Amino acid sequence: MTYEDVKADLLALGDSEKAVFFKRFFKTGPGQYGEGDQFLGIAVPPQRVIAQKYRLLPVDETEKLVRDPFHECRLTGLIIWTSQAKRSGDKNRKLIFEYYLRNKSFINNWDLVDTSCLEIVGNYLLDKDRSVLYELAQTDHLWSQRIAMVSTLAFIRKNQFQDTFQLAELLLTHRHDLIHKAVGWMLREVGKKNPDALEEFLHDHAGRFPRTALRYAIERFEPARRKYYLAL
Repeated sequence: MTYEDVKADLLALGDSEKAVFFKRFFKTGPGQYGEGDQFLGIAVPPQRVIAQKYRLLPVDETEKLVRDPFHECRLTGLIIWTSQAKRSGDKNRKLIFEYYLRNKSFINNWDLVDTSCLEIVGNYLLDKDRSVLYELAQTDHLWSQRIAMVSTLAFIRKNQFQDTFQLAELLLTHRHDLIHKAVGWMLREVGKKNPDALEEFLHDHAGRFPRTALRYAIERFEPARRKYYLAL
């Protein structure tokens, strides 16, 4: 069971017409956030089937997938790591976490981040020091910053909001809407758990919010309350 076996299975499913669509969808043109990425043209469900087939792929072989030029190879590798992390004891979870962070430059689109960081980063850090998230958030690397923000969903689900709020403050003035969306999304998740906590944060910060982040954060509010915050 090797990287080459997995890639051969993926190559067999390639669809050139879908590949053209995915290149547009994931913004691969010059100056766009996915600039230069390559696609085989495979939807996510078949990738999950292949990931299940190779769920016991060694971590170092999976790393080769995560470093592959094709987007679908990277995503399949991350699905494998995510599945392994869910089933692993702490020692192997730590290994996957370390491999993940050392390959973060290859986790270079929103779907790759959002599929993997909750389990591999967020859930791993539930009972550990979380300073690494602040290090990621303060890098000049879009995808590391999104990893930091979206990983806090694991904490939100445990009614722990402090890191979400602190990271949101760090990223509020970010220039990219993919970070605005991540910030707003996580704040909306806080609101599902504790509306009062979200409103307290908004009371202090809503005037500084990028419009996209604010609209995501208040999406579940009553119309009058949304109008109030949008007017700040």
